Amino acid sequence: MRHYGSREQIPAAEWLYGEWLPGSGEELRDFPFFFHYVNVGPDVEDRDMITDLYLPLK
Repeated sequence: MRHYGSREQIPAAEWLYGEWLPGSGEELRDFPFFFHYVNVGPDVEDRDMITDLYLPLK
């Protein structure tokens, strides 16, 4: 899932774990949830940040 905006709080992560996963019928793999920060650096404004969220499934 892709999140646009500040990395201080990413509501999509809570939604994936709390709402989507329980109703999806999917199971988590033995690997942690992780984030890929697509654009980083001192010149990236909060509103321009892009973060990909990965929820490893079996």
